[in-house]
Amino acid sequence: MDFGVVLQTNPPASRVIQLSKLAEAHGFSHVWTFDSHLLWEEPYVIYSAILAETRKVVVGPFVTNPATRDWTVTASVFATLNEMYGNRTICGIGRGDSAVRVTNGKPSTLAELRESIHVIRELANSRAVEYKGSTLQFPWSQGSELNVWVAAYGPLALKLTGEVADGFILQLADLDIAAWMIKTVKDAAAAAGRDPESIDFCVAAPMYIGEDWEHMRDQCRWFGGMVGNHVADIVAKYGTDGSVPRALTDYIAGRTGYDYNSHGKSDNDHVDFVPDEIVDRFCVLGTAEEHIAKLGALRELGVTQFAGYLQHDNKEETLRVYGETVIPALREKVTAKS
Repeated sequence: MDFGVVLQTNPPASRVIQLSKLAEAHGFSHVWTFDSHLLWEEPYVIYSAILAETRKVVVGPFVTNPATRDWTVTASVFATLNEMYGNRTICGIGRGDSAVRVTNGKPSTLAELRESIHVIRELANSRAVEYKGSTLQFPWSQGSELNVWVAAYGPLALKLTGEVADGFILQLADLDIAAWMIKTVKDAAAAAGRDPESIDFCVAAPMYIGEDWEHMRDQCRWFGGMVGNHVADIVAKYGTDGSVPRALTDYIAGRTGYDYNSHGKSDNDHVDFVPDEIVDRFCVLGTAEEHIAKLGALRELGVTQFAGYLQHDNKEETLRVYGETVIPALREKVTAKS
C-alpha cells in the first residue's frame, strides 16, 4: 500500500512546501492538494516549488475538473512539470465541486469528464489527440508520463471510472461503502474489456493520530459535510432507494445547506448534521494500532493507496507516527536473510 497526504494550499505557500517535505521524509509517496482557485492559492504554481525541494514524491490535484481550465492548458502544465522534474505528477479529476460552485457554475457532465480525461492524458503523455476538429500535440514534449485518477461516487461515474481511469479515488474510508464501490468499478472495467487489477484504488480520508475521540471528531467533522455535497447530488438523481448503498445516503437527511467559505475547514459551521458514527466510519482516527487495523482492512478490499487529509491541528505528529509506525506496519515485509 502506498501513502499520500492531502493538503490545502493555504498561505503561506512555504508552509505547504514544508509539510510536503516532511511527508516525504516520513515515507509518503504522494502529495495531493485541493484545486479550488478562489478558496486557496493556485496549486500548480506550488507544485513546481514542492518538486524542486523534494526528491521522489509525486504531486497532483485532489481533484481538478474539466470546467475551470481549458483541457489543453491543464495537460500543458503536467507535461511541463514532467519535463522539469522527471515524471513526478499525477492528475486526480472529477466533475467539479467547490471550484465551479463558488463561481455559480455547475459540475461538468459525465460526457465532458470522459472526453477531458482522454484529451489531458494523451497530450500529457506526449501523444497526439483530436480536439475541437484538429489534431494537437505538444512539439516540445517527449517521454512525459501522466496517470489520470477519477474521483466518483454515483453509479454512472463509477462505471465511467472502470471504463477509462488509471485509478479510482474514493473520498471516504467506510469499509462497506468502499467494498461496494471498488466492486462496481472493477465490474465496469471487466465489462469494458479491461483488466480490473490494472486500476489503482485510492481511499482518501482525514487521518488523525490521537486518543481524545471527541476532539478528533470535532476536528474532522467537516469531511462528512464535504462528502455530503456529492451525496446530495446522488440522492437528487437516484433517490434513496436506488442502487447506491443507504449507508452512504441516509446521513444527509438533516442537511440544510453548505457554506463554501468554510469548505474543508475544521471549524466548518454547516456540518452539525454529521453524526459521530459517520465521522468514525468515514475517517481514520485513533491510535496507531487503530489506524493500522482499519487500513489493513481496506488493503484487503483492494485499496492500493491511502491518502490522508491533514486539515486539523495535529499535522506534524500524525505524519511522524505514520512514518515511524503505521507505514512500516503496512509495507511488504522483506527479510535480510531467510
